[in-house]
Amino acid sequence: MSMNINQLLQLTVDRNASDLHLVVGTPPCIRIDGILYSVPGEEVLTTEIVDEHLKKILNAEQLGRLSVNKEIDFSLHFSQKARFRANAYTQRGRPSVAFRMIPYEIPAIDKLELPKILHSFTNLRQGLILVTGPTGHGKSTTLAAMIDEINANRAVHIITIEDPIEFIFKPRQAIISQREMHNDTHSWSTALRSALREDPDVVLIGEMRDYETIASALTVAETGHLVFATLHTNSAAQTIDRVVDVFPEDQQDQVKLQLSNVLEAVFSMRLVLAVAGGRHPAYEIMLATTAIKTAIRDGKTHQIDSIIQTSQEVGMLNLDYTLAKLVRDGKVAMEVAQSYSLRPEELIRLVKSDKT
Repeated sequence: MSMNINQLLQLTVDRNASDLHLVVGTPPCIRIDGILYSVPGEEVLTTEIVDEHLKKILNAEQLGRLSVNKEIDFSLHFSQKARFRANAYTQRGRPSVAFRMIPYEIPAIDKLELPKILHSFTNLRQGLILVTGPTGHGKSTTLAAMIDEINANRAVHIITIEDPIEFIFKPRQAIISQREMHNDTHSWSTALRSALREDPDVVLIGEMRDYETIASALTVAETGHLVFATLHTNSAAQTIDRVVDVFPEDQQDQVKLQLSNVLEAVFSMRLVLAVAGGRHPAYEIMLATTAIKTAIRDGKTHQIDSIIQTSQEVGMLNLDYTLAKLVRDGKVAMEVAQSYSLRPEELIRLVKSDKT
């Protein structure tokens, strides 16, 4: 007999899997350390089975939205250990669901093996911090760790705008307002405009996904607030290009100036399969030094990689440097590191050198 939805979610928690996938035509699958596995003993899912699972976890309003829009983001409280961020969607006319496990315990920056410089980001009073990288590579967890450090140490008002809410923050020194799309607000731009009237000190934007969100985020940062946000980009230079290119051409010079004034850092990350199991973070750190601000303002993003490479003494690092260090420390296999590298030849050179 097939597992019910609660049993499948419990298995995801028990196996410490990051994701659970229910797709008609395949058995249920879980992702562990970045790799998908079919759930042992489970049969191929049918439309009827997935529909039954959805009816157990969605209310009537959500089922209606799914029927009309063909997809829906939602969050699911499951147990004392974890909750789930989920997306129900339609493929080839049939229902599917992807669940992302969100633990209730928010890990600390050091526990996540993230660089010490992230602690300094939590002490800033204003500016824009962007955390970037592919889906499933730790952006949300990294942001949560920084927000919770602020929560622990500063008496401020933190507002989060998410779709859906992921980590749940328990107020400590700070007060925290967590707003979820559809449940608490109707749009990103409206929520961000409203945030300016809600006496915030820190604003977390779940994802800067379009022109209106990015424009609003820059405005919030420009008006003296500390803003954290994510983008699905692979490097600091690509991040700058993405932010600028979303605007009409006649506005781009103004946006370059605005971005150069408010940006504090871009932290681009990957989670890389470890030799001993699990995953290690590899990352690129770009800090908004005078040279970086000038490159952004002048539209010379092609210079950013070389500026990062020659600014290690102030805390900047490129992805290949951190991948090379993981290889030299015996934590990650060379072939795995190469698959994540943006410049494999540079990675090989760094592994062979004594400078890492």
